Amino acid sequence: MSTLTPQPADPASSHRAIENLIARYAELVDDGDFAGLGALLADATFTGSGEPVSGRAAIEKMFHDTLIVHADGTPRTQHVTTNIALEVDEQAGTAKARSYVTVFQALPDLPLQPIAAGRYHDRFERRDGQWRFVERRARINLVGDVSRHLHQAAAPR
Repeated sequence: MSTLTPQPADPASSHRAIENLIARYAELVDDGDFAGLGALLADATFTGSGEPVSGRAAIEKMFHDTLIVHADGTPRTQHVTTNIALEVDEQAGTAKARSYVTVFQALPDLPLQPIAAGRYHDRFERRDGQWRFVERRARINLVGDVSRHLHQAAAPR
């Protein structure tokens, strides 16, 4: 079992590693790589519009059940994450992040458009010298046409 491993303070390195985790999440969603998302969030609890989900298999299944995958194997989206604010406690090996997300989608019969916008609230821990997600809370505040992005049952309320 992994344990929290305090490391010498290196704020720039920690910030970059955490920013890379946040960016990796967007890449994996946009690539339709739900197994990769399960691996990335394996140690985390993900909370979106439904009940919180934890663990690799459950998170992978939640993305499969929620997002529509098109003929190219992707959701045909681009997640743009901005306004990242990080608070890192080097001694404790913990961090928090807040960011904005805007989701764009385009299909042959759907012009490029924003379909959702909101905020992420994340928590991270450094385990065995590596930063990992331990919580991602996604709150979507603005919703456009998600009819080709979300399965009907998963549409925001």
